[in-house]
Amino acid sequence: MTKKVFESALPAISLLKDRISSKDFVDCFAVASSIPPRQAANIVVDFPAWARLLLQLRKVVVTPFGLLHDGPDEKDKIGLFPVESESQNEIIAGFNDKHLDFRVSVVSYEDTVYLATWVHPHNLGGRLYLSMILPFHILIARNALVRVAAQG
Repeated sequence: MTKKVFESALPAISLLKDRISSKDFVDCFAVASSIPPRQAANIVVDFPAWARLLLQLRKVVVTPFGLLHDGPDEKDKIGLFPVESESQNEIIAGFNDKHLDFRVSVVSYEDTVYLATWVHPHNLGGRLYLSMILPFHILIARNALVRVAAQG
């Protein structure tokens, strides 16, 4: 039986909640799983071919605008995303760019894995960028949790 991915509120234990202001974008999806946060995060960023293609397209489009496309050079990363904090129940990764700041949070709590995204746009360019990528973001996030559920 396939475990269903569902929209969720950000778990109360998430440190991501401390960042949220009224103009920020936040979403959260969840699936039944007891995989630890780092293991789940590694599955999340192991993108399928179609998502890697979208990321390559994004790289071509954003490079002329001077936006980051490979993430900052940090020692501890999940995929392209530098790890900002990690606990037994949560890992938060992401970075700040000219147009927006973003973080992803993977929480493993009470046999559920949550994947939340927080975005703080800096300007009109950040808001336009967010509106353009949002449909793809949702597909990628939901697909990631399907893959997490398949692993446990």
